[in-house]
Amino acid sequence: MKEIKNVLICGIGAIGSIYADKIHKKFPKNLKILVDKKRFDRYQNSPVIFNGEALKLNYTLPENKDFKADLIIIATKFDGLEDAIKNIKNFVDEDTVILSLLNGITSEEIIAKNYGAEKILYSYYIGNSAIRKGNIITHDGVCTIVFGAKEENKNVKRVQKFFEKAGINYEIPEDIIHSLWKKYLLNVSTNQPSAILRMTFGQMQKNSKFRVFMENIMLEVIELAKASGVKNADTLLDEALENFNLMSPEGKTSMLQDVESGRKTEVKMFAQTIVELGQKYNIQTPYNMVLLQMLEIIQENIELTTNEMNKAIL
Repeated sequence: MKEIKNVLICGIGAIGSIYADKIHKKFPKNLKILVDKKRFDRYQNSPVIFNGEALKLNYTLPENKDFKADLIIIATKFDGLEDAIKNIKNFVDEDTVILSLLNGITSEEIIAKNYGAEKILYSYYIGNSAIRKGNIITHDGVCTIVFGAKEENKNVKRVQKFFEKAGINYEIPEDIIHSLWKKYLLNVSTNQPSAILRMTFGQMQKNSKFRVFMENIMLEVIELAKASGVKNADTLLDEALENFNLMSPEGKTSMLQDVESGRKTEVKMFAQTIVELGQKYNIQTPYNMVLLQMLEIIQENIELTTNEMNKAIL
């Protein structure tokens, strides 16, 4: 069993920067950060500031062929996944393992279509949200990568050993698919309404009417989990609510931060996916249909505002 040494991270936003910082401190010579030419130039002149310190990382471009990764961590937004899949091509080797820390339940299957299911482990991030303002990112260190495979897979042990050496908190659940849907359930029901209502976790936790609204969103997702064959789907609601109650009150969801910063949201990964699954399984998803429409309105307004600002600059 080949030991994991060389690591490639694709995406150093709010989540990718957490693990870039951790791995770089332990194994600086074995970590590369994959970026396009535009970001390469930008980070050379204006590096990411993580918890007050500039991240002096080793960046590499997609066309480079001098580095093969034992582990690739994809931490982009959903709209960057297609480019990430193309850009990691030169860094994938026979024994490469790929982890996708994207929100949602579809990225692993999308990546597997390009590189094979044997290279993919299911994974996601849990922890307090990092706060991102431009190239400045702050995080309190509360974070865990949950990962695993549907059935026995030697790569689980390989990643586990590397995470222990790198000081990365991790969990390996008995049923990674159930666990993945639990995270998805929490994301769909908090990210989206918080971005519309502009609420922190604390405000959501204290508001009784919001909690009823959130649970109705969750029930739609649970019905789809059952239809998708997720085991023990009836326990998802209580498990997700338990995690929701533990979220830092002052924290903000990533989607709320995106809206506040004028960035593109991940509504395609959340409400749009739910609506499409509802159509596939003939299950009604009225709450997510409304969330989808409202977030698309917000997204269009962001785009219109950005275009007007760009015109004013020109």
